[in-house]
Amino acid sequence: MHIEIRGAEKLSFREKQAVVLKETGLGNEEIAKRLGVNSATVATLLSRARSKGYEVVIVIPTDLGLFGAENEEEG
Repeated sequence: MHIEIRGAEKLSFREKQAVVLKETGLGNEEIAKRLGVNSATVATLLSRARSKGYEVVIVIPTDLGLFGAENEEEG
């Protein structure tokens, strides 16, 4: 499984960093520590990124046994 950020080309480098960290489950305080900024800056970066309309897509592999004939036999 991997995460794809569509519209990432619209984001600044710092906005991309904040979005990636947020989408991996970190809170604003942890993101702030990792980026060396304060949490208000993180909130601003994420707000600007949202206003630019990025979209996060999770790509799930088909080999997890969740799709197809394998699943039909169990159901």
